[in-house]
Amino acid sequence: MSGHSKWSTIKRKKGATDAARGKVFTKIAREIMVAAKEGGGDPDGNPRLRTALNAARSANMPKDNQERAIKKGLGELEGVSFEEVLYEGRGPEGTAFVLEVLTDNRKRTVPELRHIFGKNGGEMGSTGSATWMFDHKGVVMVAKEKIDENALMELCLEAGAEDVQDEDEVWVVTCETSSFSDVESALAQLEPESAEIQWVTRPENTFPLEGGGAEAVARLWAKLDDQDDVQKVYCNAELPDEIMEAHGL
Repeated sequence: MSGHSKWSTIKRKKGATDAARGKVFTKIAREIMVAAKEGGGDPDGNPRLRTALNAARSANMPKDNQERAIKKGLGELEGVSFEEVLYEGRGPEGTAFVLEVLTDNRKRTVPELRHIFGKNGGEMGSTGSATWMFDHKGVVMVAKEKIDENALMELCLEAGAEDVQDEDEVWVVTCETSSFSDVESALAQLEPESAEIQWVTRPENTFPLEGGGAEAVARLWAKLDDQDDVQKVYCNAELPDEIMEAHGL
């Protein structure tokens, strides 16, 4: 989730500090390594790697960094082995958080996350304590200038997508995770703004907030997002754009 939209978009940090860009590159490199280790180094036959490389290009990550991460994932270069873990928690105002994590040391990561939650009005939760408020979906975002709605609907139906929604300047295509590879491949010719599997808040569990409550949630969200091992943060809160932007979300 990002901004006013319930859809998570690729973070573009144009003009960001070198430290911020470095953090983004580190997170993307980890994803590339895990994707290559899991499904091989050919993006044409590895949808997860293809998605990670698309994110790398959107973030202006140097090609050398991308290739090095692939080689580490394949074992051609020495690298750290990362474990994928999902953590859940509650934030201020009863909001729900889901964290996708890649870590080489759970014993380091868990206390750090617990500390961040605790210092910012939240707490770590048990498995299933937050994910029940979300659906795990494939989400592809396509610029409206690339295709009209009828043509997109035809492509999506053939590929097995569930829904197409109008969100400002993009079409948002959703599908079951089992259909993501087919849908992403069918829409690849349109050069999507993003294509990834996400935790999407169920409409009935969306939590609009303003004022001090929104500020408190944004502070926790930003701290979790900044933690080195956290790849993605999902929250069921809808916060005002100006608060999201003020906290770099």
